[in-house]
Amino acid sequence: MGTGIIGIGRELPEKILTNLDLEKMVDTNDEWIRTRTGIEERRIADDNTNTSDIALAAAKKAIDDAGIHPEDIDMIMVATVTPDQSFPSVACMIQEKLGAKKAAAMDLSAACAGFMYGMVTAKQFIDTDVYKYVLVIGVEKLSKITNWEDRNTAVLFGDGAGAAVLGKVSEGRGILSFELGADGSGGKHLYLDDEDHIYMNGREVFKFAVRQMGESSENVLVKAGLSKEDVDFLIPHQANIRIMEASRQRLNLPEDKLSKTVHKYGNTSAASIPISLVEELEAGKIKEDDVLVMVGFGGGLTWGAIAMRWGK
Repeated sequence: MGTGIIGIGRELPEKILTNLDLEKMVDTNDEWIRTRTGIEERRIADDNTNTSDIALAAAKKAIDDAGIHPEDIDMIMVATVTPDQSFPSVACMIQEKLGAKKAAAMDLSAACAGFMYGMVTAKQFIDTDVYKYVLVIGVEKLSKITNWEDRNTAVLFGDGAGAAVLGKVSEGRGILSFELGADGSGGKHLYLDDEDHIYMNGREVFKFAVRQMGESSENVLVKAGLSKEDVDFLIPHQANIRIMEASRQRLNLPEDKLSKTVHKYGNTSAASIPISLVEELEAGKIKEDDVLVMVGFGGGLTWGAIAMRWGK
């Protein structure tokens, strides 16, 4: 038996903020944003919607998709850098609202690599038969920490959530290999400043991401005993189309094997990979026994990658 995803869901706020809308808010323009980032619009939660609300909606969909009940969940992990408050954790809020009475609950903070960290952590509990079902949620309300007067960052971020239920899957399927990493010396390039706004040194983060996403993608294939030719689909963190394209080219994949949702949702941090996974499944682009590579990077600096064979 392996450990894999048995249910998945996502939630996106209704409000759409387009590049043309941003032109009225900050000194930028649609062409500049699209050519440099690939982003055309992003979703923004309203003032009455918090991180836990978006997470809860995605969690319910994932549990329904898995065909289990909230009471079956043994552990809830929420990857986020935008919790409702410092404590209680978003995971504890979700546990109570779901009625997942026996579930342990915790948040983890690895920025945009958070969902990868959550998946890998969940795998350890399931592989060792400590827990049967683990709910992993990647969720952000980045709009509340975005400086809407900073044209370098205001154009990048959006809100959303993606959730997955992990459990036992048939032999040869599920997570085949993984890599997690961090470089704390790069923390100065991407952080929350004294005014609780995102600061990013775009040039340095770009260089780091292009290098690390490619290396990590190749590393998990080697660990899984796979070649680049075995990869059916690449789901990278949706931060910037140029970074994503660099990862695709590193794996020698055709364009139709790259997941692209950044144009619709922007950078949703820990939520971007599960949101994209749901999108591609719904579009029929991912099929049973496809080999997927999921790879993300984020503040910390952190990174994580997983090679997975899809299916239960």
